[in-house]
Amino acid sequence: MENKIIDEALEKRRHSLSHILAMAVQKLYPQAKLGIGPAIDNGFYYDFDLDVTFSENDLVNIEQLMREIIKENLSFTRETLPIDEAKEIFKRKGELFKVELIEDLKQRGEKEVSIYKTSDWFDLCKGPHVNSTSDISLEGLKLDRVSGAYWKGDEKNKMLQRIYGLYFNSKKELEDYVNWREEAKKRDHRKIGKEMDLFSLHDEAGAGLVYWHPNGARMRAAIESFWKSEHFKNGYEIVYTPHIGKSWLWETSGHLDFYRDNMYSSMKIDENDYYIKPMNCPFHMMIYKTNEHSYRDLPYRWAELGTVYRYEMSGVLHGLLRVRGFTQDDAHIICTPEQIESEILEVLRFSLSILRAFGFNNIKAYLSTKPEKSVGEEFRWQQATESLKKAIDIEKLDYQVDDGGGAFYGPKIDLKVMDALNREWQLSTIQFDFNEPERFEMVYKDSDGKEKRPYMVHRALLGSLERFFGVLIEHYAGKFPLWFAPVQVMIIPIADRHLDYARTIYSQLRHSEIYCKIDEQSDTVSKKIFRAHAQHIPYSIVIGDKELESKTVTVKNRDTQKQTTYNLSDFIIKLISERDSRSNALGL
Repeated sequence: MENKIIDEALEKRRHSLSHILAMAVQKLYPQAKLGIGPAIDNGFYYDFDLDVTFSENDLVNIEQLMREIIKENLSFTRETLPIDEAKEIFKRKGELFKVELIEDLKQRGEKEVSIYKTSDWFDLCKGPHVNSTSDISLEGLKLDRVSGAYWKGDEKNKMLQRIYGLYFNSKKELEDYVNWREEAKKRDHRKIGKEMDLFSLHDEAGAGLVYWHPNGARMRAAIESFWKSEHFKNGYEIVYTPHIGKSWLWETSGHLDFYRDNMYSSMKIDENDYYIKPMNCPFHMMIYKTNEHSYRDLPYRWAELGTVYRYEMSGVLHGLLRVRGFTQDDAHIICTPEQIESEILEVLRFSLSILRAFGFNNIKAYLSTKPEKSVGEEFRWQQATESLKKAIDIEKLDYQVDDGGGAFYGPKIDLKVMDALNREWQLSTIQFDFNEPERFEMVYKDSDGKEKRPYMVHRALLGSLERFFGVLIEHYAGKFPLWFAPVQVMIIPIADRHLDYARTIYSQLRHSEIYCKIDEQSDTVSKKIFRAHAQHIPYSIVIGDKELESKTVTVKNRDTQKQTTYNLSDFIIKLISERDSRSNALGL
């Protein structure tokens, strides 16, 4: 409870600082018009419409004025105004973005709005704020940067200038955050992806669409191979489905009603409207409906690495973490009510085992329960929610309950992992669906001979391969475990006379399914070793006269920097053992 109070107090200070930022900007630039200015995780921001482009020097001047305002011990006072009166006030001030916000509130049925005054300056805001500027410490404050931001996040709207500020309760917390952020920049998957030649994105050819280069594709192949193998071991069947479907499919599933804005435009084929798929699930429903089913046939566990396409605004696209085309590691579990508890426990265990195989051991669950508006019988919701909660308890997972946070068609568990920088990433989802079995009229014949509606669970373990790949890159900072490293061994001959032996080693490693390369460039050994180290290759083999004569290999370990001499066969056995055991020790 104490942490919650501290968080709320910090959020108030950050929110109040966004107002002080806007106040300072309008004192220095009276012509600036205001957008919005909330508190965010590490500080605050405010959006401005201004012909002048803010520079680094401008930020210094604005921050200095903010500090002077804070020292004046000015109070924040709240007033409530009739909505039409507030609209006229902001209209006279020329604050047309505020007028638009007020109009939005009016459309939602609001009769009055609140404003907050600080000295003679005021802003539209519901609060809360600190009582006085003196409640804000100056030590943890820093204006950070300027970026562009479309009004209301819509690329069709005007581009505004967004000033970001950092704020923490102490100078040390601010410094710790700045240092942490520098480390995060070093780990940026876009930067490492380019350095290691893993993938690329080409806006000129289509924004948000990923091009997998040979190195990245090799990693993806290793991940997919492991994924498929584990699914077969755990009683799943793999299915493949089309990339497009007739409009009937999306009308039946409900996507055209509820998800149209995220779907791409239809195409005409044989005078029928077809849509590229944003989800895999309706296709799995069609597979189910090709046959009659008995309770003896269930459960079905059908998995697919299915590529889907969803419209995202260009302003939110972000490397591999937010794209328009991605491959879901999707699965659907179709079972009887009697099987649901054991199936949920099994899918949760399976999800945890997969995440842990990739080195994610700090995992938290979030249980989302029935919202106010929902479909499906009450007893189904109760049974489904209880089965989710029971599975979490059995696995002894730390979890939080989001009351009413489930989808309208069923409760769910989200699994979030903590990475090497203590950032939380939402990956796995286990989601009940009472909607699609109804819409697609899915039935099975029970032991009493009557037709019953099966339970269905959507499940994604990694979320999408693209996003998961981005998380992996940042978690490991490119220093991947041997089992999915894009290049596992670099062979470094000292001179041309060592090339034949290097090629023999290459052939034997490749025969053992160890991916390796030979650095045949005419550089010094130290440069070649440096190059392999920069590419984060787990092992480098240095071949000189000694190794050639003794038919051995001298191996440098990326993580320990130790050099060890092996017989080649012994080294290959070591590599195979490390690869197959999927050791995930972080080489940090």
